[in-house]
Amino acid sequence: MERVCVLYPCYFHAGLRRAEGRRVPMALAVKGPSLADLNAALKKCGCTFRTEEKHHPAHWYKREGRVVVEYEGPKNELIRKVARALEVKG
Repeated sequence: MERVCVLYPCYFHAGLRRAEGRRVPMALAVKGPSLADLNAALKKCGCTFRTEEKHHPAHWYKREGRVVVEYEGPKNELIRKVARALEVKG
């Protein structure tokens, strides 16, 4: 059974503290990640995903969008995998 994980750009944003929504260590965070950056990183990872015009509840005013990913493993593992793919870009 495929599981879905929701990822927001703020999870990877180096300008945010953990309490503000960043989910990766500073070493894996990037400056100003966009939805397009997430899409490119997910393509590199070979994941099936779709983008949505929804926003992170804590950052409702930013309207950054989100990505819904079909992924078998734990969400934390997916987040780190995507962060490493973003790091290559940045």
